[in-house]
Amino acid sequence: QVQLAESGGGSVQAGGSLRLSCAASRLTARMAWFRQAPGKEREGVACIIYSAMFYADSVKGRFTISQDNAKNTLHLQMNTLKPEDTAMYYCAATDTYAPWWDAATYNDWGQGTQVTVSS
Repeated sequence: QVQLAESGGGSVQAGGSLRLSCAASRLTARMAWFRQAPGKEREGVACIIYSAMFYADSVKGRFTISQDNAKNTLHLQMNTLKPEDTAMYYCAATDTYAPWWDAATYNDWGQGTQVTVSS
């Protein structure tokens, strides 16, 4: 089991930026960021599999996922934020290989950090 702890969420105005961090007890083969807005399903935002990065269409060009192997930390740099980015953001980890956007394929989850973007 991998322990995950997110930080960095907050409230910003549209067009602003935030950087989320996820401290992990260890990094896994596949690590990702998901988000869930009230009344909506959890959706994949970005994933890193070794050095390959994948993004949801809605965040391409605005968000960047990265990991610091020395510090066992996953990051999500979010730029040009929009009100529709408002959600609870979760870090997820697994050593299995499956479609990265499928939340059911991740074994471990953090508690989440809230991101609120106002117009």
